[in-house]
Amino acid sequence: MHTIPPLNALLDVPLPALASGRGPLTGETLAVKDIFDVAGMVTGGGNPQKAAESPPAMHTAPAIQMLLDNGAKLAGKSQTDEFAFSLLGQNAHFPHPVNPAAPDRVTGGSSSGSVSAVAGGLVTIAAGSDTGGSIRAPASFCGLPGLRTTHGRITLEGALPLAPSLDVFGWFAKDIALYEKVGAVLLDADAQDFKLTRPLFIPLLEHFLIGEAEDAAYRKMYATVCAHLGQARSARQPTASMDDLYLCFRQIQGFEVWQAHGAWIAAKDRGLGPGVRERFEYSSKIDRTTYDTQTRRRDLFRSELGDLLRDDGVLILPTVPGAAPLAAAAFDDLQTYRERMLHLLCLSPLSGFPQITLPLGEVHGAPFGISLLGPKNSDRALIRLGRAILDTSARAI
Repeated sequence: MHTIPPLNALLDVPLPALASGRGPLTGETLAVKDIFDVAGMVTGGGNPQKAAESPPAMHTAPAIQMLLDNGAKLAGKSQTDEFAFSLLGQNAHFPHPVNPAAPDRVTGGSSSGSVSAVAGGLVTIAAGSDTGGSIRAPASFCGLPGLRTTHGRITLEGALPLAPSLDVFGWFAKDIALYEKVGAVLLDADAQDFKLTRPLFIPLLEHFLIGEAEDAAYRKMYATVCAHLGQARSARQPTASMDDLYLCFRQIQGFEVWQAHGAWIAAKDRGLGPGVRERFEYSSKIDRTTYDTQTRRRDLFRSELGDLLRDDGVLILPTVPGAAPLAAAAFDDLQTYRERMLHLLCLSPLSGFPQITLPLGEVHGAPFGISLLGPKNSDRALIRLGRAILDTSARAI
């Protein structure tokens, strides 16, 4: 049994006197990633200078307010990777949040404090965001369900942006039943009654698994999903290679990141942490022509994936290449893992379609998730499908 050190998940700041309504989330506690405005609190975005220069918010972000109005009680702001521009959960300015399911491994980021707070039992719900994987990767690493929502379906008003055409609202919850309850609060009814009955897989995606142990663990999860959905059929690969799609994601993200934060970053030395500093430098060099070219590539990919899924398809894929990296791993090794991980994670943000990761497996004694990617606006159908698979799996144990 793990002895878990202090989680370092919640920021040590005074809470405002916010009213909490009554509703389906009454009795639940909420942590809020420090990119969302909460009235009376500073939004620091994981950077001390940003926090020092920002006045307390006048209003609470509408998505957060919905959770409060439906009964959730604010427990505090949760730590985020710097400007949400990371996937590993290691902010150079703060003690790193702990992965309660595997304390020697990273939590994943950038919703690092949020996932740690839920996985460690500090709160039952935590708000986060996902641009390149910041809900899905931490959820897989810490043994929780996690949905990247359809782009634009939940408002991001009152949130610090990273790359607006890729950013989405997300959340963690202590179990899939509560996850579905939160989804019912935040998401309107799906645009149609999606019947996700046509399972698909793209063989190339499985090549990003790290090794034999990861492949064996994934095969076991895959069999569990197929036992529920039926045997999946092999689907064609997109026109663009996976390397091309990764570059497409990276350059679209980088251009938009610099538009959002470049002037502030360039004004003086902001003390950015390693990795984040280099990503901002890379972002500053991406020009409009490159961005427009990659936007056209994204449009083609979105169209191809939409044609593949139609309104009944669900793509089964590894969420990440394996278990969370060891927290003590060398910086270069962590960056290599990050790039490999983004090859898997970039499909949902490039398409704008929803993807849910389910905590069905483990490898090397640590959690390991499998993902289902569905058609645009099939968010609640994906959650229902994920719950059915997890419930069936639990009964089989």
